[in-house]
Amino acid sequence: MRVLLFILSSLFFSSATAQDTLTVRIKGMKCEECGHKVMVAVKQLPGIESMRFNYERRTSTIVYDPAQTCADSIRARLAATGRFKASAYSPTEVIRRGFGLRMDDMHCQNCANRIAAKLQQMEGIDSMSPHLDKHYFFIRYDANRTCKDTIRTALKGLGFTPVNYYTGPKVGYAYYNIPAAQATQQTMDEVLILDGVEDVNVNAQRQSMAVTFFTDETNADRLLAGILAAGIKAQVPPPHECKE
Repeated sequence: MRVLLFILSSLFFSSATAQDTLTVRIKGMKCEECGHKVMVAVKQLPGIESMRFNYERRTSTIVYDPAQTCADSIRARLAATGRFKASAYSPTEVIRRGFGLRMDDMHCQNCANRIAAKLQQMEGIDSMSPHLDKHYFFIRYDANRTCKDTIRTALKGLGFTPVNYYTGPKVGYAYYNIPAAQATQQTMDEVLILDGVEDVNVNAQRQSMAVTFFTDETNADRLLAGILAAGIKAQVPPPHECKE
């Protein structure tokens, strides 16, 4: 009798904890706001246990209870949104993405050559285009083989301070010298919450901080004032004389 009860309880527990996982491409999902809309739509179904998003790949990984819903129901729910239709995802397909990185500490052709040489060694880099006059690199890559964070980390390791670059007229960039001890995640978090700030990066090796900001929300003077008020000892560096 005890054996029978143990078997029955084991079967019940196994059934209660059963999970299936579905990963789909959602080409219309490009940002966290889109991801939130996808989550709201899918979680109207019963049995949805968790959802993870990769915005570079435009994928969602959905964990669900197969006793309450199924992959076809999830796909149908996404199709019903109109914008967020699901398609098959394969980790072996090529998913090309492109983005720009501003590096005010990229001063000359030697700097650009060092960056290009590093990128060429990395898996998943498709192509690149340096723009020395504007201190930025445009990089195309396969999001199934690398990602923005990996690329940024590699360039930071070379001694550069990359931040997001945009071609729009209402975007500004700032670059400061800071103490190496303040080149931390905490500093980035404190600057990122200032009005108009879109992106921040710091480099302890170079003792630098770079910021991308929206010019219709702040300007260089207000930005620096806010940074100093946060206790960050930032200074605008003198014009650079490249010695490479």
